[in-house]
Amino acid sequence: MMNGMLIAALILLSLAILGALYRLLKGPSIPDRIAALDTIGILLLATIAVLGMLLRTTAYFDIILLLGILTFIGTTAFARYIERGVVLEPGDDR
Repeated sequence: MMNGMLIAALILLSLAILGALYRLLKGPSIPDRIAALDTIGILLLATIAVLGMLLRTTAYFDIILLLGILTFIGTTAFARYIERGVVLEPGDDR
């Protein structure tokens, strides 16, 4: 019973990733594309977590953590680029 629900969750997450991928490629504006990229990152996190539950292993926790950190940093950098036009301004390293 549980395996069937986890497989159904993987199928739904895959469909959601495809929908976000469409928005990433056809997005009318840059903020829409950034939101779609962030959504894909979060959906990948959920997919890996469900896969770990399906395989009954904790080996994927490190991958989930790394992908979450990279998704956050990427979204923050893109948002800063939209707001200011540059990711790092001169003098930011002080």
